[in-house]
Amino acid sequence: MQHKNTYQFAKKWVNIFFSVFIIGNMMTSFLPAEAYPIFAQQNYENPREATGRIVCANCHLAKKSVEIEIPQAVLPNTIFEAVIKIPYDTQVKQVLANGKKGGLNVGAVLILPEGFQLAPAERIPPELKEKMGNLFIQSYSPNKQNILVVGPVQGTKYSEMVFPILSPDPSTNKQTYFLKYPLYLGGNRGRGQIYPDGSKSNNTVYNATSTGKITQLQKVEKGAYSITIETEDGREITDKIPAGPDLIVSKGDFVKIDQPLTNNPNVGGFGQADAEIVLQDPLRIQGLLVFFIFVILAQIFLVLKKKQFEKVQLAEMNF
Repeated sequence: MQHKNTYQFAKKWVNIFFSVFIIGNMMTSFLPAEAYPIFAQQNYENPREATGRIVCANCHLAKKSVEIEIPQAVLPNTIFEAVIKIPYDTQVKQVLANGKKGGLNVGAVLILPEGFQLAPAERIPPELKEKMGNLFIQSYSPNKQNILVVGPVQGTKYSEMVFPILSPDPSTNKQTYFLKYPLYLGGNRGRGQIYPDGSKSNNTVYNATSTGKITQLQKVEKGAYSITIETEDGREITDKIPAGPDLIVSKGDFVKIDQPLTNNPNVGGFGQADAEIVLQDPLRIQGLLVFFIFVILAQIFLVLKKKQFEKVQLAEMNF
């Protein structure tokens, strides 16, 4: 009887644990701060528009720099590393979805040429795995294996990322050739200012929706504000300000339409970069080496011939 009670007690707590775990996952999966690059994957078949702009710029409005380092050339069916750098001041804090301050997350999308893809785990060398750390890299979609996305991940730990890339082999993949190919990088730090549905996040500036006098400025729950503006024709317009941005106006102020009511809390931004890589034919390398050998031998024979000619001339002069 005692064993049965112990079993029922353990079973009860196991069920409670899994219930809390599942509910926690469901709640955190809808946090806007953790949403990218899911927004792009869900709303855009291709993250690079016809204009060349990467779609992350539609939500991350501030412009920042990113860097990419790749080899100048690679051989077919070989693994090489692409180093992505997303620099920012790690001391700054961003506004989170709940209005509090926290560290910045970073994310990246790397658009490779057709045929290039993420290297299989079993082929990645141990030293390259060590450089990657616990970074989780995924394909943009099942039919876009050449487009890789990362994030959001902790910015202080992954402001520099290493992508293991497998080059294609034109002898087996007839869609690829020994050519020079472009790569495109998009990298962001911090949360976006606009959601895909067009609504603002709390990580941006909020402006007055009408011209008039601020007659009421009320702080509501969780740090949000309600601002009432009396227009010149006597109407009252209410603007809602979420928790996060700081107000820069006071009760009694006269504001114009589109005038900022808050500061700009955004400390992050998005940047693009591109690079080129050559898929090199091994036969060209071998041919070049053979050419160099012949050049070296020709130079040696010319020197020897010159020495022989000088000896003959010296012997004739002595004679």
